[in-house]
Amino acid sequence: MKTYRIATIPGDGIGKEVVPAGQQVLEALAKANKTFAFEFEDFDWGGDYYRKTGVMMPEDGLDALRDKDAILFGSAGDPDIPDHITLWGLRLKICQGFDQYANVRPTRILPGIDAPLKRCKQEDLNWVIVRENSEGEYSGVGGRVHQGHPIEAAMDVSIMTRAGVKRIMRFAFRLAQSRPRKLLTVITKSNAQRHAMVMWDEIAVQVSKEFPDVTWDKELVDAATARMINRPASLDTIVATNLHADILSDLAAALAGSLGIAPTGNIDPERRYPSMFEPIHGSAFDIMGKGLANPVGTFWSVVMLLEHLGESDAAKRVMQAVESVTADTSLHTRDLGGTATTAQVTAAVCALLTKSEVSRNSIAA
Repeated sequence: MKTYRIATIPGDGIGKEVVPAGQQVLEALAKANKTFAFEFEDFDWGGDYYRKTGVMMPEDGLDALRDKDAILFGSAGDPDIPDHITLWGLRLKICQGFDQYANVRPTRILPGIDAPLKRCKQEDLNWVIVRENSEGEYSGVGGRVHQGHPIEAAMDVSIMTRAGVKRIMRFAFRLAQSRPRKLLTVITKSNAQRHAMVMWDEIAVQVSKEFPDVTWDKELVDAATARMINRPASLDTIVATNLHADILSDLAAALAGSLGIAPTGNIDPERRYPSMFEPIHGSAFDIMGKGLANPVGTFWSVVMLLEHLGESDAAKRVMQAVESVTADTSLHTRDLGGTATTAQVTAAVCALLTKSEVSRNSIAA
């Protein structure tokens, strides 16, 4: 029996509710499946850890994660700690430390969810957004001088390297090639940003020659927001810079019904280090501890985690269970207009996993 070592990092806010829910789903899956198991190690890093130690995670924290097969992450963000400390001290420290340069965010309208795009058919919104996750606008290069004085200046520099752009373009073209439509849209802003984004465009053209079976086009990021709303069926796989994809993927999740259902994978495609999977909804301190958090984004992230581990059949079973639960409007949490609790949704998914595995074994017998 294969045992996968999973690091769980709930982090802040509702991350402390949805990550344990994700662990419950993995445990239910393993209990029913019998062909693999999970060994979990929980890390209490985040805002509370910062209040005790002055850092979001230990300096040698990456070493504690290095031998894991995957990381399940909750959220980073605390109303009493500046956002740049929570983000750079935890999530980005892991993403950059493990060179998880491909951030992958699938988006589609799940069964039973009332999405804002009333003219959109369910099959029209089925996207995967690939976000460059290691450099660009979030490279961390910059600084402040003369703080507090009238001549104070602050600067954040977007850094794009040929190697970084080429590898994310190849990843995006390869992903588009694997999907039925073989369609890629490259997001840019080269009309206004005339250096790095022009290089981004040039490299897209060069890499496209390696994938002659992929149809691709280019779209300015501001025009892309309108296209996502007015012509959702014209999009499939999307690749964008760190900042642009960060914004567009939140819009995509909202168009699909809620940020509470959207997953993320922070991937090291070369598998040198563990990849990290998380919902995109953030810490949501306003609903923390009330049982209102939607765990679906975490469960979908678990699906991505299983796919990354090569357990494709198990991933399909979890996704089927999630879709069965979203199709039942009595199991919708508040963000979807319902009254179900985190625990109720979690229990329903776990019950379906157990039931589906029993049925599958009965059929096989």
